Amino acid sequence: MENLVKKLEEQITFLQQEISQISSELYSQQKEIKFLKNEITNLNKRIEEMDNEIITEIKEDEKPPHY
Repeated sequence: MENLVKKLEEQITFLQQEISQISSELYSQQKEIKFLKNEITNLNKRIEEMDNEIITEIKEDEKPPHY
């Protein structure tokens, strides 16, 4: 009986360590996801700005239709 209790205590300790490690990993991943979402947002803004610049340049280069 005493051996069984000791085994259960060891398993509980192991599981607690695993949960702690998983929790830490999850936190790190959440931080990284948040960072990457911000990067995507920033890149999308830059792409949109570049698109607008290109459209503006094209419009400026166009000749009126009567030429």
